[in-house]
Amino acid sequence: MYSRSTFNLAARNLRSLSHQTRRIHASRQVFADTIVSTSKLDGDSQERWLFIDSVFPIRLGIWDLRHYIGILREDTLLERLHERLETVKTHDFHILDLQPYQKEGGVFVRFTYTARDHQNALDTLQSDLELEATKHGGLPSWSGVNYCNIWLVKGKPFLEDMYRYPSRIVHVSFQGPDVPEEALYSLFRPCGRIFNITAPTPVPAGTLRSSDILFHRMRSATVARNIIHGYTFSNGGTTTHLRTVYQRPIQAHAIRDWLTSHPRIVLPIIFFLLGTLTYTIFDPIRVLSVEGKMLNWFDYREYKPYKWLRANALDRFSLTSMGREDVSPQGDIWKERKDAESAVRSYLSELPSTVAFVHGPQGSGKSRMLEAIIRDTGRKALVIDCAELNKATSDTRLVSALAQQTGYRPIFTFLNSVNNMIDMVTVGLIGQKAGFTSSLEEQLKRILEVVGTALKQVDHSLRDSAQRSVKAAQEAEARQVENARTRARIRAGTWHDPRLDCIAGNGIISELGVGDELLEGDDGELTSFDAMEKELVHLNGGGEKANEEELVRQRRSAEDVQAVRTLPIVIIKNYAARGGAYKEELLSVLAQWAATLAENQIAHVIMVSDNRENAKLLTRALPSKPLNSIAIYDADAPTALSFVRRRLHNAGITSDLTPAQSKAIERLGGRTSDLERLIHKVSSDQSIEEAVEDIIASGVGELRKSAFGEDIDDAKSLPWSREQAWTVLKKLARKSELPYYEVLLDAPFKGDELPLRAMEHSEIISISTQHGRPSTIRPGRPVFKYVFERLVNDPIFQATQDIALNEKLTSSAESTVRACESELTTLQDLSKAERSFWLFRRKVTSERKEYLLKKMRSAQTKIQTLEKRNVELKRVLAKGG
Repeated sequence: MYSRSTFNLAARNLRSLSHQTRRIHASRQVFADTIVSTSKLDGDSQERWLFIDSVFPIRLGIWDLRHYIGILREDTLLERLHERLETVKTHDFHILDLQPYQKEGGVFVRFTYTARDHQNALDTLQSDLELEATKHGGLPSWSGVNYCNIWLVKGKPFLEDMYRYPSRIVHVSFQGPDVPEEALYSLFRPCGRIFNITAPTPVPAGTLRSSDILFHRMRSATVARNIIHGYTFSNGGTTTHLRTVYQRPIQAHAIRDWLTSHPRIVLPIIFFLLGTLTYTIFDPIRVLSVEGKMLNWFDYREYKPYKWLRANALDRFSLTSMGREDVSPQGDIWKERKDAESAVRSYLSELPSTVAFVHGPQGSGKSRMLEAIIRDTGRKALVIDCAELNKATSDTRLVSALAQQTGYRPIFTFLNSVNNMIDMVTVGLIGQKAGFTSSLEEQLKRILEVVGTALKQVDHSLRDSAQRSVKAAQEAEARQVENARTRARIRAGTWHDPRLDCIAGNGIISELGVGDELLEGDDGELTSFDAMEKELVHLNGGGEKANEEELVRQRRSAEDVQAVRTLPIVIIKNYAARGGAYKEELLSVLAQWAATLAENQIAHVIMVSDNRENAKLLTRALPSKPLNSIAIYDADAPTALSFVRRRLHNAGITSDLTPAQSKAIERLGGRTSDLERLIHKVSSDQSIEEAVEDIIASGVGELRKSAFGEDIDDAKSLPWSREQAWTVLKKLARKSELPYYEVLLDAPFKGDELPLRAMEHSEIISISTQHGRPSTIRPGRPVFKYVFERLVNDPIFQATQDIALNEKLTSSAESTVRACESELTTLQDLSKAERSFWLFRRKVTSERKEYLLKKMRSAQTKIQTLEKRNVELKRVLAKGG
């Protein structure tokens, strides 16, 4: 079956082919008619032309899009027009052909008729056609408004497809004597109202004299041009052939012509206006959009009607809870992250002066910890995920992805291509670029600058909201205190409402009222006001005894805490993640932006990365302030076991772990991602031993591909050699950790740190530091120790890798032997010329020879040992396995 798009394409091709066929046929017919205006057929049959206007839209220029509407409706309009005209049979009226002329909005109709008195017959035929059209409400047109008119062509049709578009001025050239103005008026006036007719002006020899006719409407000009062109005017025995063409208005485009002729003045003004438009209109909208994303204005789940509906309807009738699952590790496993959590909370409790850099191995729970902290504190956070941004394949997609994550809207990514075209045009016009094109770094900075402005607005909005809440709480507390004081006065009998005196009193008492003065002393044995006040102070906890300075200090402290709590949080996840063609530019811009936010105390910035080495860009952006580095490590074995027990219990598996199962779980270490995989596999009816074995087996395949490559070509693209990876893996299979500098200085690294750093970035190994320098090398994940053992214990794989490593070491030893041989030859020549001034003193060349001979002997012994080892390994390969 063919798709709909296939049929549409075929239909468009057929329509285009039929349109081209009609144009070719029309051209052939017009050229034939330019020779003879009226073709005589059999008997009294004659062939003539009609012109029907306004069937299609008049095309005013190449930019006129209405032209395509006419193309789409061409077939339908021609069929309806043919059906409407062929009903007339006066004088054997017969339609031969319909020739559309879309540029001028009309259709030429070639027809035949039979009559002896041709003029009367044509008048009668035109009247009958108009009457028939009136009966049916007019002739069909592109707009649906049937106001088309039928005109008898007096001259010869001239259909052309040049870039000559209609105008209200028709230029009439005289091929012969001049035509009087009265004759021109009577000839062209039936087409429409005429504003002016210019007289013929003197012209150079060989050029036709002409007149310009200005019509009131362009429709009238198109009718006059198509029915009069080629008309022969007779006057006193002389004939003049009229040629018509449109004349462009002289002053109609004066402003446009001036603008196009002064690009050095116009283009800078246009660019300034466009830039002003962007900053005055779109940037405030974008700031509002980012602020709305931060404050959840566009999240329907934050609105009270949805919360009420969910609490009273959805949660009651749903079979499962709609609440979000707690994604943070709880219980014992949180002990390993207690220090990191405390450090993050301490950073968020103060005004920011630097950037917090949270680093730890992938799957160690960094994101979960931050989500839990943000949820507990209720702070507003903006999350930027560099891993998603690095997936962009072009700068346009990268800008769109960043705008999507930050809520930066509206964004017009297509304008970048348009700006490039504008720069190319301006180079040709004014000799230099207009500066409209922005680099990727400038576009990213512009987006982040707007986001920074929105973060300030969020801070102000949250601070105002908090101040209103504090003020409302203070007013409520004041009302409670006043109510307590009033109740105490009522109990003491000293409270009096003066309004009662105004109602029940008399004389001066009713006018002035009583009760405003204090009742104290011996008035009716009532409790004195001072004693009542002391009782109230005692009831209120003595709060009014605090001095004014203490209250001011507390108020300022509360304002400082409030200012910290209202600051938004910016979290940049997966900083310096692998991949991405625009990684360096993106990370550099993000580092500078994060430093700006922290230094200006606009927001708390937390950078999350899998490796501590990724903090180099941040340190360059903050040269004068140290980073707040926060490390997260894997859980220890007891904590991992406790975590697995609790999660299995939550999944419905209540059986206790056997010693064998506990030992199998300990092989995974404390990496949260591996423990989650284990729990998922066990929940799928897989035993713990099988799940652990499955995780180790899958790790072997992944590590073999990532560390050694699938083939030779893939291995060449790795930033380390197979021999280097095999050396580290084989040593880590025997030891849990290795001294960093011992591995670095030994073969096959020989002081090159780049392969080790690359393996650390790929999480094959992890490098721990001590006093700011690399100290030890460990497996990238705890489970990798057993993965390394599995790889090393594979005899075939071990044999292939050992052979490759031994060959490289043999080549290095042979180079040493050759270098020693060359130097010994040189020393032999020097020893002949060397003289010993002292009798018992040894020659310098002799000492050097002994050193080189020992070095050669050691290298030769190493070569023999390696070659012997390779022979044994090749036997292993010959056996297979």
